[in-house]
Amino acid sequence: MPSLLQTPLRLLVLLVCAALAGAALTVVPAGAAPAPGLSLEAPARYADTATPLTATLRDDAGAPVTGAEVVVERRRGGEWAEVARALTDEAGAVVVDVVVARAPKDNVVRASFAGDATHPAAEVTTVLPLRKRGSDLRLGGPGKVVDERSVDLAVRWTTGSGTPVAGRVTVQSKPRGAKAWSDPVRVRTDDQGRASLTVRPRVDTVYRALAPAKAWLERSVSGTHLVDNRPPGTPVALPAGAPRPRISLPRQPRATGEGARPVVTAIPDGVWKQMTGRSWHAGCPVGRSGLRLLRINYWGFDGYRYRGELVAATGAVGQMAGALGQMYREQLPIRAMYRVDRFGWSKRLGGADDYASMAADNTSAFNCRDVVGRPGVRSPHSYGRSLDVNPWENPYRSQQGTVPNTWWPSRSHPRVAWRSSAHAVVSAMRAHGLRWTYGVQDAHHFDASAGAGRVVLDPRCAGVVCE
Repeated sequence: MPSLLQTPLRLLVLLVCAALAGAALTVVPAGAAPAPGLSLEAPARYADTATPLTATLRDDAGAPVTGAEVVVERRRGGEWAEVARALTDEAGAVVVDVVVARAPKDNVVRASFAGDATHPAAEVTTVLPLRKRGSDLRLGGPGKVVDERSVDLAVRWTTGSGTPVAGRVTVQSKPRGAKAWSDPVRVRTDDQGRASLTVRPRVDTVYRALAPAKAWLERSVSGTHLVDNRPPGTPVALPAGAPRPRISLPRQPRATGEGARPVVTAIPDGVWKQMTGRSWHAGCPVGRSGLRLLRINYWGFDGYRYRGELVAATGAVGQMAGALGQMYREQLPIRAMYRVDRFGWSKRLGGADDYASMAADNTSAFNCRDVVGRPGVRSPHSYGRSLDVNPWENPYRSQQGTVPNTWWPSRSHPRVAWRSSAHAVVSAMRAHGLRWTYGVQDAHHFDASAGAGRVVLDPRCAGVVCE
């Protein structure tokens, strides 16, 4: 059975592993004439620099063999090429400067002696040991970007001494404050060690770059780079002391596409399942076929664009889409626009919990329920033709008291709180057939007219406020 070292591939692997460990390994192939004392040694050096490779020949007694011709070769591309041919000196040595390559497979060298009348032939193979260089990786670029726009990040990879490194680099990102890195993107640096990456962060985002270790180079991780995402619109400046909504909602998905981009569809199965037993139940005056789902972009209080949704009657959803679209064009903000079924069932309202929706400052439409504060009286929202906009800043003065807060009724705001029919939001609603039915008594409530200014109401709502 042949020995391990008689297999050329296994021999090469063993030599390379020794070089990666930083040692020069001397191996005498089995089956050849026993080497009386030919050895190869070289100190570890950085890639692309020369190392003195010493081949030493000794006789059986360990004494130097002088004047013997030694051939030094190097393996490149699977072939051996002669590096030097010289006679040993008084120390029995031949010293050759050899440039260390970056790849261990290109650092395999051997020395051979053909033998003479006194000394037998000898051959030895080793791998030039590599000393790893330090690695310097940098990532930079603009420190801020307007949402939905892009910025270019620059990657620079060099050795510790400043030599450019070409190769693959991984760029990771995470929202500011998050723990886990995600979304790895791979780029390749050029011969100057440079690469660029275009990013479109939708939130404040931290980036870093990672370069893998190479046989001749240490692994490197760049410092972090923060890109501050700025709103494309103007955030709402509320009066000093204005209370925040009692219920906090997560931000909705950021808007995509140009403008308001309203999309009206039939009620999908998943949405209907969530509505049933909350905003819709048996006995409601309108069924699934008479309702539509509206998805539309809006400006948030923070100046960012979001995509919201609400359910409305088939005959009124176009009016609501038009009014909300005008609000978008005029950058009149909405705090949130979730379907009201998100807030669950309310026993006292007999429908989805409008108290919670108002306390969250949520804009909504269809909700088959009773009037707030008047059990047993059907709310106009039950018909899907009424729209509530920013209820926290525009409270409802019910028979049981003002909801959802008592701070805002005596105050107004040019963008989000209206106390006059001349306000931009009321005007936008009116332009699309949505009547500010109860004025400041129910400031957030609008009704879609069914022709000639008529709105659909429970008969018991005649002459009184029905939210």
